Amino acid sequence: MSGPASVHDLVQSHRITAVIYAAAKLNLAEAIGDEARSVAELARLVSADESALRRLLVGLTTLGLCRQADRDRFAMTELGRQLDESADPSFKDWVLFEGEILAQSWIGLVDSVRSGKSAGELRGDGDDRYAATSNAPEFTRRFNAAMVSLTRSIVPRIVAAHDFSTARVVMDLGGGTGELIGGVLQHNPHLEGIAFDLARCEPGARAHFDRLGIANRGRFVAGNFFEKVPCGADTILMKSILHNWRDDRCEVILRNCRDALPASGTLIVIERIMPEPATTETQDRSCAMSDLNMLRGPGGRERTEAEYRRLGVLAGFAFVGTSGVGSFSLIEFRKVGH
Repeated sequence: MSGPASVHDLVQSHRITAVIYAAAKLNLAEAIGDEARSVAELARLVSADESALRRLLVGLTTLGLCRQADRDRFAMTELGRQLDESADPSFKDWVLFEGEILAQSWIGLVDSVRSGKSAGELRGDGDDRYAATSNAPEFTRRFNAAMVSLTRSIVPRIVAAHDFSTARVVMDLGGGTGELIGGVLQHNPHLEGIAFDLARCEPGARAHFDRLGIANRGRFVAGNFFEKVPCGADTILMKSILHNWRDDRCEVILRNCRDALPASGTLIVIERIMPEPATTETQDRSCAMSDLNMLRGPGGRERTEAEYRRLGVLAGFAFVGTSGVGSFSLIEFRKVGH
């Protein structure tokens, strides 16, 4: 794919988001399946206007998500199958989250850049998006589903990047419905695991552990990591948590983790690492866009490796090392002292 020829090309990127979102919302990947189908048949299956649907399919073809078998028959490509909720990996839930929630939030980016405040702070909601949305079940459901799709895609890399053989009990802090800790337990039969998160995540986590057949080794503990992190684990995992918060809030989380860990306990922080300096590489762009999403959304930020090391050391941890896990990095710390 050739790069953009002008700013004119770049500024139209929102149209791509809208096209992919429309495909996901219409359940096109599921309707097409593994074979080429006619536009007329697809229009009936997804309840769409035949002519308009053909135009959408042509758009998806130019993005590499569909393949045009002949004038009026289309198939999904390998990339396009990621819009199918049963695919592995599937990013359908993330696409719906992006299209229904994030895309609207980004409209006010200029206000956040002028003020340094998140969308919630500008509305007067305070600095905790998660508390503010606790009574919005549709947001919570969409958010959790999106996080699951993203986490599921990198679990194998996390398991491969860290040796859990000396661990006994691993806790995933902010573990949601248990996607990450479930994957870790599946690949490490000797481990016990804890998903620690707000109480609203418990039913989903328990159901997930049952599905995986690990309910005897995996449990959910409800709580708030700003107040207290429960003891009992020798290893704490934290994926995509610290980037949600400003430094002072991160310090509270990390100190609570340190208090909960035994001597020489392990803390594993899984986050994107901000590049120094930034380039036009795809991974750098992805991280920078996530950083602006944090500015607009929860009010946190993506950080450089040095910034994460500094946060860990200030909270009483020693830096052990960093390894890459796809577009994320696994940063390992060891508790210092007792």
